[in-house]
Formats: sequence, structure tokens, C-alpha cells
Amino acid sequence: MDQNSKLTSADEDRMIDDAFQDVLKGYLSSNHRKKVDIIERAYKFARDAHKGVRRRSGEPYILHPIAVAKIANQEIGLGSTSICAALLHDVVEDTDYTVEDIEAHFGKKIAQLVAGLTKISGGIFGDKASAQAENFRKLLLTMSEDIRVVLLKMADRLHNMRTLDSMSPNKQYKIAGETLYIYAPLAHRLGLFAIKTELEDLSFKYEHPVAYARISEQIKASQQRRSAVYKDFSHPITQRLADMGLKFDAKARLKSVYSIWRKMETKHIPFEEVYDLYAMRIIFECDDPAREKQICWQIYSAITDLYRLHPERTRDWISNPKANGYQALHLTVMGPDGNWIEVQIRSRRMDEIAELGFAAHWKYKIGEGEEESELNAWLSTIKDILDNPEPNAIDFLDTLKLNLFASEIVVFTPKGELLTLPNNATVLDVAFELHSEIGMHCIAGKVNHKLVPLSHKLRSGDQVEVLTSQSQTPKAEWVNFLATAKARTRLRQLMRKEMLPIIERGREIYELYLAEHGIEDSNHVITKFLGTMHMENREELFLSLGKNEATIPSYMNKVLRPAQASLISKILRPLTGKRGQDSADTAPVKQTVNMKETYKLVTSDNGASNYKMCDCCHPIPGDDVMGWVNDDGDVELHAQNCPRASVLKASFGKRVIAVEWPSQKNTFRANVRIEGIDRQGILMDIIQMLSQNMSLDLRKLDIEADQGVFHCELALKVSDTKEVTDICSKLKQIKGVKRTARVSQV
Repeated sequence: MDQNSKLTSADEDRMIDDAFQDVLKGYLSSNHRKKVDIIERAYKFARDAHKGVRRRSGEPYILHPIAVAKIANQEIGLGSTSICAALLHDVVEDTDYTVEDIEAHFGKKIAQLVAGLTKISGGIFGDKASAQAENFRKLLLTMSEDIRVVLLKMADRLHNMRTLDSMSPNKQYKIAGETLYIYAPLAHRLGLFAIKTELEDLSFKYEHPVAYARISEQIKASQQRRSAVYKDFSHPITQRLADMGLKFDAKARLKSVYSIWRKMETKHIPFEEVYDLYAMRIIFECDDPAREKQICWQIYSAITDLYRLHPERTRDWISNPKANGYQALHLTVMGPDGNWIEVQIRSRRMDEIAELGFAAHWKYKIGEGEEESELNAWLSTIKDILDNPEPNAIDFLDTLKLNLFASEIVVFTPKGELLTLPNNATVLDVAFELHSEIGMHCIAGKVNHKLVPLSHKLRSGDQVEVLTSQSQTPKAEWVNFLATAKARTRLRQLMRKEMLPIIERGREIYELYLAEHGIEDSNHVITKFLGTMHMENREELFLSLGKNEATIPSYMNKVLRPAQASLISKILRPLTGKRGQDSADTAPVKQTVNMKETYKLVTSDNGASNYKMCDCCHPIPGDDVMGWVNDDGDVELHAQNCPRASVLKASFGKRVIAVEWPSQKNTFRANVRIEGIDRQGILMDIIQMLSQNMSLDLRKLDIEADQGVFHCELALKVSDTKEVTDICSKLKQIKGVKRTARVSQV
């Protein structure tokens, strides 16, 4: 901010013009038709509309639309229409201009793109729904008409993430959470690999700053050793390919910081044990697309002559491209250091489509080719879900995420038609994919001519025939073996129609109970009901009551009357004397939460605290955590890597706050898993190490040995993450212990 404040008005104008000229320069060097006039008009229009307005960082606001336009053109590859829409994308939201004004000045197509990008308030899901989910729904509805809307939204989000430093901590958490939950998966689904990777890394940097810095430093420290191994591995390959007369680039592609961390977390391994830290990528030049497949297999043959091939890790995405257009041939071979190394083989055209996604099609003028028709098929699935939305915005996001995150399989119908489905898809998914009526009446399937149940999980390459019967009706348990969003959405609609009378009966039981006990229905009341009866939402509660599977506990009316109890205690307090005073002094005092400031976590000497620990992730001091203000105004703590935290950030971002651990020592439960080679006396050594050397409070110990290998799971009380790290380090010194790691639950 200081730097910008030192600039004169003339200096700022010059800086803004230079930034715009940079956009124009990139545009003029691209393959797009040159429509400079309309771009310059859009720039002047946006500059005048945003005149005098500044971003939080202090820089002139117009620099943001210019930066988005530059990303759209130079990093995604879009043309003049998209550049104009990027320059104008905040004009309607932030100024007095309307979409009609944009259309009058720049035509219908640019106005439609701007309208698609303009955020909305409220939403059809009601005032309690996540505005972000509703914005995303609107974005996808527009996207099904013009793919450029979502590509521009990606460019906008990418620039916001690159400039997130200037935001307050709670905004950083919210925006980073949304990005990981929504935008990075969508970028992956659309084939925007470079953008997906950067969005993940930037989100990770703000959610886990300590871990991000540590892994970045470890990558830097291991650079020299990695380079030496890569050189030994790649030299024979590059020599062989040069002898074959190929023109190519060969390089090491390092895993992103985020993907390294994900591997460490899911496999419970330290950085040193992430062996597939890099892959080799070979990009060859080929002017004739018809020869690309042949050259890929020639390179494959040359590499497998040099190195031992892993038989189960060859991936042919040339014959069957991914739904996002990705094409490449992947193989995994044994490197000179004894570790498996992946090699990715692509033509220059494949590489650009892999990095830029569908935007690269403009460059290659593919038009209505195979890859674009794949995209249109996916968009029609999205539109299908949007036309029949879930009643709850967060359900909608989770439904959509099923398809965004899933790795894919390819199956065939009896007529040879190709279907792309998420991993773990079943015969029933195929039935719903073909038509809702077929899904409703599906009784079984034939996979590769063999009869299988409708829950049978499919593999890539399977040929699937669906068998139906008019007497079959949909069952609630079907939801347990559906992997596609379309199928789940359709099944829920069908089941909801059947369940409506039961739900209504349950609602009547609930309302009658409230009336009998003089309790007024409210958010607080329903939240208490759901918490006490362990239900997810109102619908589940009413369904259970309507089916007589659950009854309202007799003490429920007492749970719902805390205000009356506290009133009596206030009247009686003067009569209770010193004892009453003592108990009032030691009770935790709920403080007002200032959402803009970092919330100080406090625990008193008697154990009372101003926060609540969550059972879903068991965070302890030293963990990267976030606070979330629940319906009762209490601050709940969630670990940043907790799946529930991702949902809360994306769906209730305004209730997320930055928190700071207390400096005083308290004990918290931590879970540790130990693995190793079994021997006589190893259990005694572990217990002795924990109890005598470290004076720890051991709460649970399970040990199991099988064929010379043992697995041990501990639960113990510790003061912070450093203590857990020390425990893991000392346990590893015991003879036979091969691996120790902290886990969420045991």
C-alpha cells in the first residue's frame, strides 16, 4: 500500500497503461484474429468505470481486470471476446452500469459473458444457503451455454489467489477453502492442469503455511541429489531418442508442494519416503497428428528396452482420452537408484492441450472434434443436475464434487458406445446414465457377457448390458453403491416422492411434541434435536420419527429450557453465599467473537475454555487449525486438513475465523500408529519407553501381529504437536519399529 501511495497520478496512469499494453502485446502474438479496436474500447470503458477505486492492497482497481484479461489470453489462450469480458467483468457488480449498457456498447455475446461472471446475492435455495454454492450453480448454468464463462472465472480466481496476501486471515481461510473445494477440482475436470496445480499450491500455502514452508525447503535441499539421479536415468533415454532422429524436449516434472503433502498425509510417511517426487516428461515434435500415436509407442519401446517396466502402471490415454481431453502415454520403469519412475510421453499438441485444457483447441482449430464432443457430454450432465437441483445448496456442491474429484473409467455399451464414468461406478450407474427410467427398473447387469448384481463395480474396458424389469422399484439402499452425481440425484428425487408422506408424519410428531411442551420452533431448537438424536438434517429426523425408527427422548424438553434454569439460579444466587460465588467465578465466560481479528484460544486453570474441540479430527496445539462459529455462537476448532473444514469454508465462509493457540500447557488426546517387524518383548519395550522415559498418560493401546509384522495403535494425552513428534521419533529408535505416524483416529 505504501508503495502505491508514493506514486503520483501520472505514474499510476502510466503503470495502468503499461499493464494493458502487455495484454495487447500477448494478444497480437497469438493465433487469434486481431480485433484490437474493441479490446481498446473495453479497456477505456472499464478504466473510466473503476476510476478512483482501489483494491485492498492499495493498487488501482483496474489492474485486477487487466490481470484477469492477461491470464485469460496468455495462460489459457482465449481471444478478443473473452479479453473484453475479462476487462469488463466487475463493471456491472461494482458500478452503476448494467448488463444492458454492456450490450449496447459491446454486443450481446460479451454482455452474456459479463452477466455469467457477475456475482449474485441471496439465491433460490433460501437465506440460510451458501451464497458461494448458489454463485457456483449460476456459473455452471451459464457455462452450459458458453464454456468461456468458467474459463474466465478460473482466471479471476487465479489472480485473486495470487494477491491473497492483502486479505485478513479469516478471508484467506475462506477463499483458500473455496478454491480447494470448488475451483481446483473444476480446473482439473476441464483439463486446466497448470491452473489446477497453482490453485492447489496457493490454497495450501494459506491453509498450512508452516507445512508449505517446510516442504518447499525440503524440496530445495534435495535438489542436487534429485538432479544427479535424474541425469543418470534420463541420459540413456535421450541418447536413444536422438539416435532415432526424433526432435523432442525431455525434462523432469516435479510433484507440486500440495501433492507431496497429500501423499505424506494419506500414506502417513515422511518427506524422505515420497519416492515418486518427480516424473520424466518427453514432448516430441510432430506436424502430422495421424503419426502421433505411432511415435508414442516407438518411444515406449525404446524406453522399455533400456529399463524394467512396471506391468500394472501403463496408462494409454491416446486411444481413450480422458473426459477433459487429456492425451498421453504413461509408463513406469525401475530407475538406476532402485525406485520406480514414471515417464509421460506426449506430442507438442497433446502437451499444450494438457496444460491449457480446452482453450488450446482454439489454437489448433479443432472445432466440433472428438474432445469437444466429450466436453459437451459432460456439460449436458451438469445441466441435467442443475435442472433438477437438490433442495440444499451444500448437498448440491457435494453431489457435483462426486464427479469433479473422481478418477475415471471407460466402459462400453453392447453397441460399442463409450461411456466415461467415475472410479467405483456400478452397473446401476450405467443404467441411470443411459436413462432415468432404465435406472428405476434395473435388476442386474451383464458385464463381459457374465451375469452380475446391479451393485457390481466396473473396470475400465468392461462391456456392460443393463437388465430391467417393470416390477422393479427404486430402493433407498441403492444410494450406497452409486458413484455418479446424476444417478444419486435421480434416486433421491424418486425416493423423496415415496418418502414425503412418512416425512410429513414425522413432522407432525415433532410439531405436536413442541406444542405439548410449549416450545417455539427455531434454529436453536432443531439444532439441539439433531445433536441429541445424532441426525444430519431435518429430513432425516422427520423420516426416522415417521417410520417409528426413533422416538423423542423424555428429557428433551429439559435440554431445550436452559434459559429458565439460569433464571432460577440468578434468583437463588444471593442465598447460596460464597459457594455460589465460587462456581460463578470458575464457569467459562463466553466472549463476543470479532470475526475480523484473530481469536485467542483461552483455557483456564480448572479446564474451562472458550472453544470446543471437534471429534472429527482431534486437533491439538501446534496443528494448523481454523475456528468456526456454530449456531450457538461457540467457536469450534477443526484441523485445516479435516474434510468437514473444507465443507464449512466453502459453504459458511463468513463464520470462519483465524485462531491462535494458548501459550499455557494443557493436555489433548493424540493418536499414533506404529508398524514394524515383530519380535519377543517389543510390546514391553514400547510400554517402557512411553511410561518410564516420557511419563505420558496412556489412554489406549492395541497391538496385533501377523506373519512377523506388527501394527500398534496408541491413544495418549500430550500438550502439543511437538510432543507427538518427539514421541514418534523416540519410538522409531526401538529395535524392530519401522514407521511411526500421528493419525486422526485409532
